Amino acid sequence: MRVVVDYTLCESNAVCMRLVPEVFEVRDDDRLYLKTERPPASLRPRVEEAVRRCPKQALSIVDD
Repeated sequence: MRVVVDYTLCESNAVCMRLVPEVFEVRDDDRLYLKTERPPASLRPRVEEAVRRCPKQALSIVDD
């Protein structure tokens, strides 16, 4: 699993960070950063929830 962020859509409103802080981080510059692009499979249910709840639909999961 690889997490993809469409930065042209992302507004960095931190919904994903609140759900999965192990993967997503909004820093002091108000931009979203991925702590890891390939999180462990154990985090998949929470990452999927973050993808679903993203207000701008800027997140996706790619299975490779």
